[in-house]
Amino acid sequence: MSSTIPTTINFITGNKNKLAETRAILGDVVQLSNQNIEILEVQGSLEEIARDKCQKAAIEANGPVLTEDSALEFRALKGLPGPYIKWFYSALGNDGLYKLLAAYDDKAATAVCTFAFSAGPGVEPRLFQGYTEGKIVQKRGQGGFGFDPIFEVDGQTYAEMSPTYKNTVSERFKALEKLQNWLRNTTV
Repeated sequence: MSSTIPTTINFITGNKNKLAETRAILGDVVQLSNQNIEILEVQGSLEEIARDKCQKAAIEANGPVLTEDSALEFRALKGLPGPYIKWFYSALGNDGLYKLLAAYDDKAATAVCTFAFSAGPGVEPRLFQGYTEGKIVQKRGQGGFGFDPIFEVDGQTYAEMSPTYKNTVSERFKALEKLQNWLRNTTV
């Protein structure tokens, strides 16, 4: 027996900036409540991490959940820091991330966002991914959060973009666009 997608989904994040961006992009497709649940992340691919985190969050929240994981892949470093960007950023900051590529001519990077949705405990998460190609540059701009000041797309860092414009080109937007389409056209 299938049921419709719930009208309210618990977005599991402690990052107020991600919450604001997600609400702005999703609009009125679904109502997001918010809960900050600390979940021990497994090591693995971005997809393995996202599925595991979402499954654990569904159990903790005892209901439908949405989780988000970000990755920043440096081509010169064969995809690192990848899904471990949170830890690299925490240890090095934007200046240190930029300096990781100092010895390389290739500054290309791919920002990846993975949203995982589970209808509740025991329900296999569904993944929605978005990708944005860019390059790593010295810090520029006053807006954004995280690696936004060093990730450049089409001549501007995310931190130089207005939030409205960023929310039309970012990997988060691309992943949420897929989620929106799925929410509008599916039952679970």
